[in-house]
Amino acid sequence: MSLADLGWSAFFQDQLEEGDAALRPARIATVHRSRMSAETLDGPARLLLPPKTNTTDFAVGDWVLLQPDDNMLVRRLDRRSLLNRQAKGGRVPQLISANVDTLFIVTSCNDDFNPARLERYLALANEAGTKPVIVLTKADKIDDIAHYKDQALALQRDLDVVAVNAKTPDAASVLAPWCGNGQTVALVGSSGVGKSTLLNTLADKGPEDAQLTGGIREDDAKGRHTTTSRSLHAIKGGGWLIDTPGMRTLHVADVSVGLDVLFAEITELAPHCRFRDCTHSHEPGCAVQAAVTAGDLDPARLERWRKLQDENRDNTTASSQTRGKRR
Repeated sequence: MSLADLGWSAFFQDQLEEGDAALRPARIATVHRSRMSAETLDGPARLLLPPKTNTTDFAVGDWVLLQPDDNMLVRRLDRRSLLNRQAKGGRVPQLISANVDTLFIVTSCNDDFNPARLERYLALANEAGTKPVIVLTKADKIDDIAHYKDQALALQRDLDVVAVNAKTPDAASVLAPWCGNGQTVALVGSSGVGKSTLLNTLADKGPEDAQLTGGIREDDAKGRHTTTSRSLHAIKGGGWLIDTPGMRTLHVADVSVGLDVLFAEITELAPHCRFRDCTHSHEPGCAVQAAVTAGDLDPARLERWRKLQDENRDNTTASSQTRGKRR
């Protein structure tokens, strides 16, 4: 195995300095409160951490440099992409995964399917510069997948949406275009949508080392948490997959660019409004409201845009103030 097989690229190579020749690169595989492990060219390794190391500053998927004799952590390299979320009541963003090429947003074809929640994941991926793909699971449980697929496709332009039965090998074939050698994908979604099952299929895990899977409650289609921490796994095709715990609530912050990409039809209409600071709610000469009246823009879509814009503004302001106080 080479570093490129682990996801190494020129972006990371260019960060190496003259004094780093004796150090060896490694990729963070797990992060816990007081310990971390990594994938290296010699296989999995547990890292030695310098005093006062804060593991919350590291994400699964990070590239780090280690001392070769004892795996002592020396420093982390800059990230090419970072997925994080604003936890409710939290002062700093919670790191989800780093250096991810593709984000598989997993939702099942039942009551878990929620366009508003999917839009939050899409904004997160857009802001990070990570390609989003919506993966519809439990497709084998319904007669017609078109109802769910059409709703998902309408959420963002040029969005890839695929339907799979996570339990069959065919799922690996469907997702193969994003799981090639050295590519990194991450799984996000609610508990019970089949993320662990999908991981077991993509990684071809046997019964002895398979991730635990859980069912859903029949009354509300909500799942039980089976994955409790983030972890990096080798998958068929030479890629890597980062599994994450289920997230039913996702607050947005610092995702202005991500929202502009997500709601491109509103973003493009805004410059044609009469007023530069138009809120698209009541102002005369509003091009966005004109599109709603003409039937060219779904009013529910506009309402979700307004809600996310307000939430992003409030959370971004709050997090900026918190960062200022820390400094």
